[in-house]
Amino acid sequence: MTSASATQGLASKGRLAIIAGGGKLPLFLAEAARAAGEDPFILRLKNEADGDWQSYENAIVGVGDMAGLSALFEKYRIGRVVMSGAVRKRPAFGEIRVNLRSILKLPMALKTLLAGGDDAVLRMVISLIEAQGCEVLGAHEILPGLLATVGPLGKVSPSADDLKDIDRAGDAAETLGRLDVGQGAVSVGGRIVALEGVEGTDAMLARVAGLRAEGRISQRRKGVIVKLCKPQQDLRADLPTIGVSTVENARAAGLAGIAVEAGRALVVERESMIAAANAAGLFVVGIERTGKDKA
Repeated sequence: MTSASATQGLASKGRLAIIAGGGKLPLFLAEAARAAGEDPFILRLKNEADGDWQSYENAIVGVGDMAGLSALFEKYRIGRVVMSGAVRKRPAFGEIRVNLRSILKLPMALKTLLAGGDDAVLRMVISLIEAQGCEVLGAHEILPGLLATVGPLGKVSPSADDLKDIDRAGDAAETLGRLDVGQGAVSVGGRIVALEGVEGTDAMLARVAGLRAEGRISQRRKGVIVKLCKPQQDLRADLPTIGVSTVENARAAGLAGIAVEAGRALVVERESMIAAANAAGLFVVGIERTGKDKA
Protein backbone atom coordinates (compact mmCIF):
# COMPACT_ATOMS: atom_id res chain seq x y z
CA MET A 1 0.00 0.00 0.00
CA THR A 2 1.34 3.44 -0.91
CA SER A 3 1.63 6.17 1.73
CA ALA A 4 -1.22 8.08 0.03
CA SER A 5 -3.58 5.09 0.12
CA ALA A 6 -2.51 4.33 3.68
CA THR A 7 -3.40 7.86 4.72
CA GLN A 8 -6.78 7.55 2.95
CA GLY A 9 -7.36 4.29 4.84
CA LEU A 10 -6.69 6.04 8.14
CA ALA A 11 -9.01 8.89 7.24
CA SER A 12 -11.84 6.47 6.40
CA LYS A 13 -11.80 5.32 10.03
CA GLY A 14 -12.18 8.86 11.30
CA ARG A 15 -9.59 11.20 12.72
CA LEU A 16 -7.54 10.04 15.69
CA ALA A 17 -7.91 11.91 18.97
CA ILE A 18 -5.56 11.59 21.92
CA ILE A 19 -7.15 12.35 25.27
CA ALA A 20 -4.15 13.74 27.13
CA GLY A 21 -3.67 13.65 30.88
CA GLY A 22 -0.47 14.49 32.72
CA GLY A 23 3.03 13.24 31.94
CA LYS A 24 4.99 12.64 28.75
CA LEU A 25 3.18 9.62 27.34
CA PRO A 26 0.53 11.65 25.42
CA LEU A 27 3.26 13.56 23.59
CA PHE A 28 5.11 10.34 22.69
CA LEU A 29 1.87 8.95 21.28
CA ALA A 30 1.13 12.10 19.31
CA GLU A 31 4.61 12.08 17.76
CA ALA A 32 4.31 8.39 16.85
CA ALA A 33 0.85 8.92 15.35
CA ARG A 34 2.07 11.85 13.26
CA ALA A 35 5.05 9.81 12.04
CA ALA A 36 2.60 7.09 10.95
CA GLY A 37 0.69 9.56 8.78
CA GLU A 38 -2.02 10.54 11.25
CA ASP A 39 -3.15 14.07 12.04
CA PRO A 40 -3.96 13.56 15.74
CA PHE A 41 -6.28 15.97 17.50
CA ILE A 42 -5.32 16.52 21.14
CA LEU A 43 -8.05 16.70 23.77
CA ARG A 44 -6.28 18.25 26.75
CA LEU A 45 -7.90 17.34 30.05
CA LYS A 46 -8.51 20.46 32.11
CA ASN A 47 -6.10 20.77 35.07
CA GLU A 48 -4.39 17.51 34.06
CA ALA A 49 -2.60 17.84 30.70
CA ASP A 50 0.80 19.49 31.11
CA GLY A 51 2.51 18.99 27.75
CA ASP A 52 3.36 21.60 25.10
CA TRP A 53 0.75 21.14 22.38
CA GLN A 54 1.35 24.26 20.26
CA SER A 55 2.26 22.23 17.18
CA TYR A 56 -0.95 20.17 17.33
CA GLU A 57 -4.56 21.12 16.82
CA ASN A 58 -6.03 20.85 20.31
CA ALA A 59 -8.79 21.82 22.71
CA ILE A 60 -9.39 21.72 26.46
CA VAL A 61 -12.18 19.57 27.88
CA GLY A 62 -13.22 18.87 31.46
CA VAL A 63 -12.66 15.37 32.83
CA GLY A 64 -16.39 14.84 33.39
CA ASP A 65 -17.64 16.80 30.37
CA MET A 66 -18.98 14.05 28.11
CA ALA A 67 -21.27 16.51 26.30
CA GLY A 68 -18.32 18.75 25.45
CA LEU A 69 -16.24 15.74 24.43
CA SER A 70 -18.99 14.50 22.12
CA ALA A 71 -19.31 17.93 20.52
CA LEU A 72 -15.58 17.96 19.78
CA PHE A 73 -15.77 14.44 18.33
CA GLU A 74 -18.45 15.64 15.93
CA LYS A 75 -16.82 18.97 15.06
CA TYR A 76 -13.43 17.43 14.22
CA ARG A 77 -14.79 14.17 12.79
CA ILE A 78 -13.10 12.01 15.40
CA GLY A 79 -13.56 8.28 14.87
CA ARG A 80 -10.78 6.79 17.01
CA VAL A 81 -9.63 7.68 20.50
CA VAL A 82 -6.60 6.87 22.63
CA MET A 83 -6.57 7.70 26.34
CA SER A 84 -3.17 8.41 27.84
CA GLY A 85 -1.48 10.18 30.71
CA ALA A 86 -2.22 10.58 34.39
CA VAL A 87 -5.54 11.76 35.78
CA ARG A 88 -5.08 12.79 39.38
CA LYS A 89 -8.62 13.79 40.32
CA ARG A 90 -12.04 12.39 39.59
CA PRO A 91 -14.65 14.94 38.46
CA ALA A 92 -16.91 16.48 41.07
CA PHE A 93 -20.66 15.97 40.64
CA GLY A 94 -21.13 19.52 39.36
CA GLU A 95 -18.50 18.98 36.64
CA ILE A 96 -20.34 16.06 35.02
CA ARG A 97 -22.14 16.98 31.78
CA VAL A 98 -23.85 14.32 29.69
CA ASN A 99 -25.62 14.21 26.34
CA LEU A 100 -28.44 12.01 25.04
CA ARG A 101 -26.05 9.27 24.01
CA SER A 102 -24.66 8.90 27.51
CA ILE A 103 -27.58 9.84 29.75
CA LEU A 104 -28.79 6.25 30.07
CA LYS A 105 -25.40 5.32 31.49
CA LEU A 106 -25.42 8.16 34.03
CA PRO A 107 -26.67 6.19 37.09
CA MET A 108 -23.99 3.52 36.64
CA ALA A 109 -21.37 6.17 35.87
CA LEU A 110 -22.09 8.05 39.10
CA LYS A 111 -22.03 4.85 41.13
CA THR A 112 -18.66 3.92 39.60
CA LEU A 113 -17.18 7.37 40.24
CA LEU A 114 -18.23 7.22 43.87
CA ALA A 115 -17.21 3.65 44.71
CA GLY A 116 -15.30 2.07 41.83
CA GLY A 117 -11.57 1.50 41.56
CA ASP A 118 -9.47 3.10 38.82
CA ASP A 119 -9.96 0.22 36.38
CA ALA A 120 -13.73 0.27 36.88
CA VAL A 121 -13.74 4.03 36.21
CA LEU A 122 -11.65 3.63 33.05
CA ARG A 123 -13.93 0.88 31.76
CA MET A 124 -16.88 3.18 32.37
CA VAL A 125 -15.17 6.03 30.50
CA ILE A 126 -14.41 3.70 27.57
CA SER A 127 -18.08 2.66 27.39
CA LEU A 128 -19.18 6.32 27.40
CA ILE A 129 -16.77 7.15 24.57
CA GLU A 130 -17.94 4.13 22.58
CA ALA A 131 -21.52 5.31 23.08
CA GLN A 132 -20.54 8.40 21.06
CA GLY A 133 -19.70 6.12 18.11
CA CYS A 134 -15.90 6.20 18.50
CA GLU A 135 -13.47 3.29 18.61
CA VAL A 136 -11.17 3.27 21.65
CA LEU A 137 -7.61 2.08 21.02
CA GLY A 138 -4.81 1.22 23.42
CA ALA A 139 -1.59 3.24 23.58
CA HIS A 140 0.33 0.07 22.64
CA GLU A 141 -1.64 -0.12 19.37
CA ILE A 142 -0.28 3.29 18.37
CA LEU A 143 3.21 2.80 19.79
CA PRO A 144 3.97 -0.96 20.08
CA GLY A 145 7.69 -0.16 20.47
CA LEU A 146 6.99 1.18 23.96
CA LEU A 147 6.03 -2.24 25.30
CA ALA A 148 8.49 -3.87 27.71
CA THR A 149 10.27 -6.96 26.40
CA VAL A 150 11.34 -10.06 28.31
CA GLY A 151 14.66 -9.86 30.13
CA PRO A 152 17.00 -7.07 31.30
CA LEU A 153 16.65 -3.77 29.44
CA GLY A 154 20.06 -2.48 30.54
CA LYS A 155 23.46 -3.79 31.62
CA VAL A 156 22.40 -4.89 35.12
CA SER A 157 20.59 -8.17 35.78
CA PRO A 158 18.68 -9.21 38.92
CA SER A 159 20.46 -11.50 41.40
CA ALA A 160 18.99 -14.71 42.82
CA ASP A 161 17.75 -12.75 45.85
CA ASP A 162 16.28 -10.09 43.57
CA LEU A 163 14.37 -12.78 41.64
CA LYS A 164 12.82 -13.98 44.90
CA ASP A 165 11.75 -10.43 45.69
CA ILE A 166 10.36 -10.06 42.17
CA ASP A 167 8.22 -13.16 42.61
CA ARG A 168 7.04 -12.03 46.04
CA ALA A 169 6.21 -8.47 44.94
CA GLY A 170 4.59 -9.84 41.77
CA ASP A 171 2.18 -11.95 43.83
CA ALA A 172 1.35 -8.90 45.96
CA ALA A 173 0.84 -6.64 42.93
CA GLU A 174 -1.43 -9.21 41.31
CA THR A 175 -3.57 -9.51 44.45
CA LEU A 176 -3.70 -5.72 44.76
CA GLY A 177 -4.72 -5.42 41.13
CA ARG A 178 -7.49 -7.97 41.52
CA LEU A 179 -8.96 -5.66 44.18
CA ASP A 180 -8.69 -2.77 41.64
CA VAL A 181 -6.50 -0.72 43.98
CA GLY A 182 -3.09 -0.31 42.30
CA GLN A 183 -0.49 -1.88 40.03
CA GLY A 184 2.72 -1.91 42.06
CA ALA A 185 4.31 -3.48 45.12
CA VAL A 186 7.73 -3.36 46.79
CA SER A 187 9.41 -6.36 48.39
CA VAL A 188 12.59 -6.13 50.49
CA GLY A 189 14.15 -9.42 51.56
CA GLY A 190 10.88 -11.25 50.91
CA ARG A 191 8.86 -8.77 52.98
CA ILE A 192 6.18 -6.65 51.32
CA VAL A 193 6.90 -3.12 52.52
CA ALA A 194 4.68 -1.02 50.23
CA LEU A 195 1.60 -1.35 48.05
CA GLU A 196 0.57 1.23 45.48
CA GLY A 197 -2.66 3.08 46.14
CA VAL A 198 -4.21 6.19 44.65
CA GLU A 199 -1.00 8.15 45.31
CA GLY A 200 0.77 6.49 42.35
CA THR A 201 4.15 4.86 41.86
CA ASP A 202 6.42 7.85 42.48
CA ALA A 203 4.70 8.71 45.76
CA MET A 204 4.85 5.07 46.87
CA LEU A 205 8.60 5.00 46.22
CA ALA A 206 9.02 8.25 48.15
CA ARG A 207 7.23 6.55 51.04
CA VAL A 208 9.66 3.62 50.83
CA ALA A 209 12.59 6.06 50.89
CA GLY A 210 11.16 7.63 54.02
CA LEU A 211 10.68 4.27 55.72
CA ARG A 212 14.25 3.35 54.82
CA ALA A 213 15.56 6.61 56.30
CA GLU A 214 13.62 5.93 59.51
CA GLY A 215 15.20 2.49 59.82
CA ARG A 216 11.88 0.70 59.40
CA ILE A 217 13.17 -1.13 56.32
CA SER A 218 16.37 -3.18 56.31
CA GLN A 219 19.45 -1.22 55.26
CA ARG A 220 21.18 -4.51 54.41
CA ARG A 221 18.72 -5.68 51.77
CA LYS A 222 17.79 -3.55 48.78
CA GLY A 223 14.54 -4.97 47.37
CA VAL A 224 12.58 -4.42 44.17
CA ILE A 225 9.45 -2.77 42.81
CA VAL A 226 7.17 -4.76 40.51
CA LYS A 227 4.46 -3.21 38.35
CA LEU A 228 1.82 -5.43 36.71
CA CYS A 229 -1.41 -5.05 34.82
CA LYS A 230 -4.43 -5.74 36.95
CA PRO A 231 -5.76 -9.25 36.10
CA GLN A 232 -9.09 -7.81 34.91
CA GLN A 233 -7.61 -4.69 33.31
CA ASP A 234 -8.78 -3.36 29.97
CA LEU A 235 -5.52 -3.00 28.04
CA ARG A 236 -6.82 0.07 26.23
CA ALA A 237 -6.24 2.27 29.27
CA ASP A 238 -3.72 2.82 32.05
CA LEU A 239 -1.07 0.22 31.22
CA PRO A 240 1.70 0.20 33.86
CA THR A 241 4.29 2.75 32.79
CA ILE A 242 7.89 3.37 33.83
CA GLY A 243 10.43 5.98 32.81
CA VAL A 244 13.37 8.02 34.05
CA SER A 245 11.49 9.24 37.13
CA THR A 246 10.77 5.64 38.14
CA VAL A 247 14.49 4.84 38.05
CA GLU A 248 15.37 7.98 40.00
CA ASN A 249 12.79 7.27 42.68
CA ALA A 250 13.75 3.59 42.91
CA ARG A 251 17.38 4.64 43.44
CA ALA A 252 16.34 7.14 46.12
CA ALA A 253 14.38 4.35 47.84
CA GLY A 254 17.51 2.17 47.91
CA LEU A 255 16.06 -0.53 45.67
CA ALA A 256 18.05 -2.91 43.49
CA GLY A 257 15.77 -2.59 40.51
CA ILE A 258 12.44 -2.51 38.72
CA ALA A 259 10.42 -5.32 37.14
CA VAL A 260 7.46 -4.83 34.81
CA GLU A 261 5.23 -7.19 32.91
CA ALA A 262 6.60 -7.84 29.42
CA GLY A 263 4.10 -7.08 26.67
CA ARG A 264 1.70 -5.42 29.12
CA ALA A 265 3.69 -2.42 30.41
CA LEU A 266 5.00 0.72 28.71
CA VAL A 267 8.59 1.96 28.88
CA VAL A 268 8.86 5.67 28.03
CA GLU A 269 12.10 7.55 27.43
CA ARG A 270 13.66 4.11 26.94
CA GLU A 271 17.22 5.14 26.09
CA SER A 272 17.41 7.80 28.80
CA MET A 273 15.83 5.44 31.33
CA ILE A 274 18.29 2.65 30.54
CA ALA A 275 21.21 5.07 30.78
CA ALA A 276 19.97 6.30 34.16
CA ALA A 277 19.52 2.73 35.41
CA ASN A 278 22.99 1.71 34.24
CA ALA A 279 24.55 4.75 35.90
CA ALA A 280 22.74 3.97 39.17
CA GLY A 281 23.57 0.25 39.04
CA LEU A 282 19.86 -0.67 38.96
CA PHE A 283 18.30 -3.39 36.85
CA VAL A 284 15.15 -2.90 34.80
CA VAL A 285 13.66 -6.18 33.64
CA GLY A 286 10.62 -7.38 31.75
CA ILE A 287 9.05 -10.47 33.31
CA GLU A 288 6.43 -13.02 32.34
CA ARG A 289 3.90 -14.09 34.92
CA THR A 290 3.86 -17.74 33.81
CA GLY A 291 0.70 -19.56 34.79
CA LYS A 292 -0.92 -16.45 36.23
CA ASP A 293 -4.40 -15.34 35.25
CA LYS A 294 -4.69 -12.82 32.45
CA ALA A 295 -7.52 -10.47 31.60
